[in-house]
Amino acid sequence: MSKTVILIDHEVGKRDDRASARLAEWGYRTHWSRPAGGDTLPDPAGEAVAAIVYGGAESANDDREKPYLRAEMDWIEGWLATGKPFLGLCLGGQLLARVLGARIEAHPKGAFEIGYVPIRPVAATDGFLDGLSHVYHWHKEGFQVPGGADLLATGAVFPNQAFRHGRAAYGLQFHPEVTVAVMSRWMESAAHMLENPNAHPRERQLADARVHDPAMAAWLDRFLRDWLDS
Repeated sequence: MSKTVILIDHEVGKRDDRASARLAEWGYRTHWSRPAGGDTLPDPAGEAVAAIVYGGAESANDDREKPYLRAEMDWIEGWLATGKPFLGLCLGGQLLARVLGARIEAHPKGAFEIGYVPIRPVAATDGFLDGLSHVYHWHKEGFQVPGGADLLATGAVFPNQAFRHGRAAYGLQFHPEVTVAVMSRWMESAAHMLENPNAHPRERQLADARVHDPAMAAWLDRFLRDWLDS
């Protein structure tokens, strides 16, 4: 029987992203859940071996106005108790940070990160990025590092780019799962956001993708394999 990975998304629903495609190629069964659309979250103690929570337009601080975000955070807390691998991407990483007691905040000068942005490893965790220098972003808020978690990567605009809690729970501020096709759709559907401070224009993003996307894709493959084995 194929092993199951739970994939939780928000306003978009099932995606054609790089992470879910790799899992399918490797023989995993993917179970998509969209609490924003009324889906019931699977039992953390069930058969699933890992979970990914994707990004979204919501703020991780919106749980009072959007109860499904509170339900997701309660679910994440239950999932962490199982010790099974967890990956939060952008909003998913911010929800993980909130569950662990950390704050989610906008940049003090109103800056966004949209486009390929350089990041660097924290000295004690050089192996995490494995040479990866630029990653794709689309966000206006960032997470503080939860108490007891290890900061893995940092950047110039939003200093906290990735953290690990325990053995196998990761929060990433960036989007290694986003393909050029997905990125292009975002730039079409949310073109107004490219006018925000520090957002890269479409032409620059497409040019940077030709340089940096292959390395980001290769990094995600390596990361997912190690993460699933953790």
